[in-house]
Amino acid sequence: MNGINREIIPDPRPSLINRHLPNTPQVQRLLRREGKAHVFNDLKTLEQVTQTIIKRGERTGINDEDDDYERYGLYFSEAIGYIIRVDGSQTPLYYGEIKVVKATGEYHAIPRTSPRRTS
Repeated sequence: MNGINREIIPDPRPSLINRHLPNTPQVQRLLRREGKAHVFNDLKTLEQVTQTIIKRGERTGINDEDDDYERYGLYFSEAIGYIIRVDGSQTPLYYGEIKVVKATGEYHAIPRTSPRRTS
């Protein structure tokens, strides 16, 4: 079965959205701390990716009983974002993930290179 078939709500913390949008203080902080950040092309892309994953995304993970999150994802034919590095270089990203807190149903979207694998 594809899509997310339970009630979910957007995480109310703007910092989770802003850490995945270019030119935000949260991204600048990630660049300083980690040397890179995964960002969507823009807010419109983030919203489109989120709606597409909710409708057609696939649940990912092998053994997520030990994880506090449900993860759903989908590959896209066009780049939805990029990894930006502290040196300014970029790598396009084609995979989007929605991470849902199991206990509350709160979610946020993340651009990634591929599904997160659990074991």
